[in-house]
Amino acid sequence: MADYSPPERHQEMVTDKENGSTQGESRAPEPPKARSEFRPPGKSKPSQTRAPAGWTVGASASSSPRQAYAALDLGTNNCRLLIARPQGQNFTVIDAFSRVVRLGEGLAQTGRLSEAAMNRTVNALRICADKLKRRNVRLAWSVATEACRRAENGAEFIERVHRETGIVLDVISAQDEARLAVLGCHILLEEGTGPAMIFDIGGGSTELVLIETGDGIPRILDWQSVPWGVVSLTETCGGEVHSTDERAARYAKMRELVSDSFAGFAQRIGDVQVPSPRLLGTSGTVTTLASLHLDLPQYDRKAVDGLIVPAHSMRAISQRLSVMSPEERYELPCIGRERSDLVIAGCAILESILDIWPAERLGVADRGIREGILRSLIASDRRTERGNSNSHRKVRRGNRT
Repeated sequence: MADYSPPERHQEMVTDKENGSTQGESRAPEPPKARSEFRPPGKSKPSQTRAPAGWTVGASASSSPRQAYAALDLGTNNCRLLIARPQGQNFTVIDAFSRVVRLGEGLAQTGRLSEAAMNRTVNALRICADKLKRRNVRLAWSVATEACRRAENGAEFIERVHRETGIVLDVISAQDEARLAVLGCHILLEEGTGPAMIFDIGGGSTELVLIETGDGIPRILDWQSVPWGVVSLTETCGGEVHSTDERAARYAKMRELVSDSFAGFAQRIGDVQVPSPRLLGTSGTVTTLASLHLDLPQYDRKAVDGLIVPAHSMRAISQRLSVMSPEERYELPCIGRERSDLVIAGCAILESILDIWPAERLGVADRGIREGILRSLIASDRRTERGNSNSHRKVRRGNRT
């Protein structure tokens, strides 16, 4: 079993340092180039298996249809794991894990990860480590995002996770986070002409990516990451308020903060000519609102993933939620107590996105970074194996001459 050291990523995209945008070919970050063994705390180091350069390997140094790949995404609010096996050009999920850990709780006020949040997260990661050990995982990539990027004690937390679980977390950039999200969900984008927008509302940040579609992976034309996600925006704007007027004012403040952060990006894309703007969102916010749109009694991924919803319906639901009391939101199916305090911030971010990219319809994706990681791992593994196979054939031909 291997663990999952930070990758060396090819930089195919040219970054404009003045505005934070990125333009050029969109290719997912390459998976791990360094390798270190995965071993539970307290276990002796196993004998190393020789592997093709650039891989972290599990039970075998060569892939087979029965071997699995794993993607772990540790965000500001959630810890999610997917383990899958290749199936043709796609993959089949064989194990999964998701838990709300609220790693970024209190980060907006203190600049640090709290002890309670870190304890919750490590407990969840122990479960992930156990799943990785029990599955025939050939390659895995474990990433952390905004909370670990921003926290003063983020590096200490990463070291603790490795020490106590054996998992090496790679703190990826916002740029890589955006690219992986696009890779993971772009196949759900409606067909059409002209540029399209994909966005990912996270716990600590939101990424917007303007893409040009075509054969294969879309080309990224521009992108923006802002430090507002459902956790960071909620904490910045204070806790629950009591009256309808106070709730409306709090929501307006959220909308203003997010819109101000999007202003530069909105100006850059303002001259983009699109006959019918296409929009695809991946986040708990859009899947929750889509569930309310369908009036589902409980969340159903099959009903939501790939759904196309009228944008005006998502706005109407957002505005209705923004003035509800906490008790009223608790009672709504697919929200409950776990999401009720954060969904308002997600609504504010979504409406701000609709302001700058006025699509009539919104595509909903219950997939994103983890799926992007899996596709990146599988594709890169196949490229490596093809390269090794070609090298071996050249050696054999050389031996015969």
